[in-house]
Amino acid sequence: MKIQFGRRFWIVSTAVIVVFTVFVVGRNALHAVKIKRQINALTREQSYYSEKIAQDSTLLERLKYDDYLEEYARENYHMQGRNEHVYIIRE
Repeated sequence: MKIQFGRRFWIVSTAVIVVFTVFVVGRNALHAVKIKRQINALTREQSYYSEKIAQDSTLLERLKYDDYLEEYARENYHMQGRNEHVYIIRE
């Protein structure tokens, strides 16, 4: 007994293979786009934090000097010396 495959079988099997392939490739393409977006977001975040680290490092270097430390404390924390009055004027 010999099994004979007709034309309809080959058309259906080809269609199933094509649909499966399109589904797998499409899913992988969407996943690749999602990963690319995440990489771009993380790259922007990395550059932001690198810049922030550079600013903080500069601030730390400047805070080693007493004159700048006093100026920084007065400006940012509204500290005052003895027998001084501080008036905060906001524009």
